[in-house]
Amino acid sequence: MTDLRLAGLAARLPGLRLLSTPAELEYYGRDWTRRWTPAPLAIALPANIDEVQAIVRWANEERVAIVPSGGRTGLSGGAVAANGELVLSLERMNQVLDFNAVDRTLTVQPGVILQKVHEAAQEHDLIYPVDFAARGSCSIGGNISTNAGGIRVIRYGNTREWIAGLKVVAGNGELLDLNRGLIKNSSGYDFRQLLIGSEGTLGIVVEATLKLAEPPPPSQVMLLALPDMDALMQVFALFRQRLSLQAFEFFTDIALNHVLAHGAQRAIDGDYPYYVVTEFDAADEVAQETALAAFEHAMEQGWVSDGAIAQSESQAAALWRLREGITESLAPHKPYKNDVSVRISAVPAFLHEMQDLLGREYPDIEVVWFGHIGDGNLHINVLRPEGLAEDAFIAQCEHVTKLLAETLHRHGGSISAEHGIGLVKRAYLESTRSAAEIALMRGVRQVFDPNGILNPGKVMTAD
Repeated sequence: MTDLRLAGLAARLPGLRLLSTPAELEYYGRDWTRRWTPAPLAIALPANIDEVQAIVRWANEERVAIVPSGGRTGLSGGAVAANGELVLSLERMNQVLDFNAVDRTLTVQPGVILQKVHEAAQEHDLIYPVDFAARGSCSIGGNISTNAGGIRVIRYGNTREWIAGLKVVAGNGELLDLNRGLIKNSSGYDFRQLLIGSEGTLGIVVEATLKLAEPPPPSQVMLLALPDMDALMQVFALFRQRLSLQAFEFFTDIALNHVLAHGAQRAIDGDYPYYVVTEFDAADEVAQETALAAFEHAMEQGWVSDGAIAQSESQAAALWRLREGITESLAPHKPYKNDVSVRISAVPAFLHEMQDLLGREYPDIEVVWFGHIGDGNLHINVLRPEGLAEDAFIAQCEHVTKLLAETLHRHGGSISAEHGIGLVKRAYLESTRSAAEIALMRGVRQVFDPNGILNPGKVMTAD
């Protein structure tokens, strides 16, 4: 370890695990974007809160930037370390600390994987309802830092709805104990909610108290094939009116083809332009008959061309794979991603304008889109053609993203629905936030991190 600053950190914390081989620097210095060449100073893996505080204090003294790191499944460059930063990985802080039966809360360290949280809740016949396809690799700390959403936002909301309390190390090394699990707390500003979604720029989450819920009633999963884009919102309105929805997800035929090529099984014969996977309460025969009647009505109206309903848990999992397997099936292509949102009422008009924009600007490029139509969130994946240089591809995508951001601004939408801003979208922040808001955000950042060491350059430029 030749860097004198790192030698000083190692001397201050003899038990701290530090990594610095080229393979380790590459592995921990990037996220799923794969767009930046990782170049961190080193990787620190603290084992407890005291070590996190000591690292942050050292970083302030040495003016070393810190990039907090969880599962690094992010898609916006929020966990990238490309400029000599110290990556502070929280993967060793991965324990479930406490379950409180009266409060129905689970207290965990930030490195706990989401799947482990689900399993811990299930041990007590409860659920932690935030869920998405990366559940087996993403960490709770990362989920909190981006206010992750997922497939059940329509029923349960985003991560912030389920955080009862946070312990956070601020940019000066001070430990903040935020909200302490209280249901009602009107004693001033709620810094807990401010930290959620801040992408590691205000503080480092070192402990979280999560709210748990009763399991939902028995459900059924249905796959629907739709003839056109307008039918999406018509079917959604019908199903939301008649059923108690847990999820309502859509994808295109192009997305389906990628998932099928990746090993999933076709559930409906024939080819259709749009598909929906929906899950809804089906606790008794009345609820099941209501769902069937809704399906038949949609067929009669011409909104649905075909459908399939799961008759077992394995069939339900197979139907869900058609939606949840999309991101994994596209990963080898290293797609350029947009993650956008508009109000549900604005979805129909936005969809048409977006489709026209993508068709015009990407005439010879494959675009795969899908999303959480029930909460207005769309994911757009642009696949680089063979023979097109990566720099030219990124430049074209960024040009289109600028146009997309302008479209979103007209519709009152957001350039980031649930993936965060990170490095990828900071140039488009002004399409979502006013100049006055951004100025206030800079001021808040200065208060929490006076020396600007926490994830600099993410969300906003450092100046």
